[in-house]
Amino acid sequence: MGTSSRIAHAVAAALAAGAFAGAASAQTDPESLKRQIDSLQRQIDDLKRALERERAAPAPMPSTGPGAPAMVRSPPSNGYVELYGHLDVSVDDATKGIAGKVQDGNVASGKLGWQSDLSSNLSRIGVRGARNLGESGLRAVFQIETQVDVTATPGPSTVPDNTIKGAFASRNSFLGFAGAFGAIKAGKSDAPYKLSTGRMDPFSATVGDYNSIIGNTGGDNRAEFDTRFSHAIWYESPKMGGLRIAALFSPGQNRSSDNSIPPSGEPDCAGGNQPPCTDGSFGNVFSVAGTYEAGPLYLIAGYEIHKDVNRLGDEATGGGPAPAGGVSIKDEKAWKVGAQFRLPTRTTISAIYERMTRDAPDPAANERQRYGTWLAVTQRVSPADDLNFGWGHAGKTPGDPEFGSVDNVSNLFSLGYKHHFDKQTTWYAVYAMQKNHPFSHFDLGASGHGITTDCHDENGVCFFGGKVQAVSVGATYDF
Repeated sequence: MGTSSRIAHAVAAALAAGAFAGAASAQTDPESLKRQIDSLQRQIDDLKRALERERAAPAPMPSTGPGAPAMVRSPPSNGYVELYGHLDVSVDDATKGIAGKVQDGNVASGKLGWQSDLSSNLSRIGVRGARNLGESGLRAVFQIETQVDVTATPGPSTVPDNTIKGAFASRNSFLGFAGAFGAIKAGKSDAPYKLSTGRMDPFSATVGDYNSIIGNTGGDNRAEFDTRFSHAIWYESPKMGGLRIAALFSPGQNRSSDNSIPPSGEPDCAGGNQPPCTDGSFGNVFSVAGTYEAGPLYLIAGYEIHKDVNRLGDEATGGGPAPAGGVSIKDEKAWKVGAQFRLPTRTTISAIYERMTRDAPDPAANERQRYGTWLAVTQRVSPADDLNFGWGHAGKTPGDPEFGSVDNVSNLFSLGYKHHFDKQTTWYAVYAMQKNHPFSHFDLGASGHGITTDCHDENGVCFFGGKVQAVSVGATYDF
């Protein structure tokens, strides 16, 4: 019985009691009857005030799930607001594999053997919600998300830049509208090109993450075609049968004719790094992807273009090794196709082919044109356990700004085990090896793992041909 019902019953009982007492007293003492009526009036006034307080109080918020206190919702008829998060912490041990290497008269120095670390990986927390706008089915939607540095102090990343990854709204954040037509959003987001194949990487955010190869044109700590774009607007279609389409546009917002300064409103060059923006800074971006899912089959096709990419830092006039005019300012493009299939044996197979291109004036200096492939197999060995294997291959480029046409192929091998305690909590172990050919310098952990292991010694010199290895044990928790 609710509070209002209890008050109504109390009022009725008081009136009945008063009437009975009044009838009995009326025959004996008029003064006593008056006192009883006054007392009854005071009780009724007290009950009315209690009822008014109950009506004025806010409705209690419902709670759901194991993390009930973390979720706060407005009335379902109007919409909702919720707090969510993903925590991923691991203990790693990694080696650069360049000890004893000599290159251009430099000898690799520093602690180059196995080094232990703790990493926060892609831990994040956010607030998201929606509100119904009338009877048309139109909804206002929003999200604000930030990185959470569980094992480290928030600050600029190890790559020289001005961004604070743990700052409020540093990750996917937007405001938009959604309905039967799909959704239109504005803010910052992982590109459709990136999102289309995310489910094909069972090593996401670990030392075996496929971003060391996929989307990575040069083998650096950043994967240019597997990234998040700020100041963007994008469209997400509804599901049409098994088909979905997403498209994103990010204007360059750059007052420089060669994109050599940071975009307006941004702390860093487009693509990362500090000014001068001559190491991959770009102008406008367009990204599109289509996905199709039917039963055990999942197919993707994606395309992305970065306009007027400035890599003049690779030329002699910019302090690089390539001849003047050999690299220039050119568009960089990528396309990929992929397929994932679940077999009756509880085996999931994923495959991706990717092609990244740049029309540099001098092919012998074109390090950014290559193909990449990825093959992953996940075998469920029990309802709570699975084994994962991944192989990534980076093909040879037409040339290199410093060495010309050389063997810069690389192969990534990843092996992992996962135990799912429930839908929210997982324990995992991963081993990864990046086997670089003599003139390649691909790393481990690019664009996903909290700590990358790359080609640089203590003096910042990059030594090619290293066999980078890492082992990692960690856990994830979602709320």
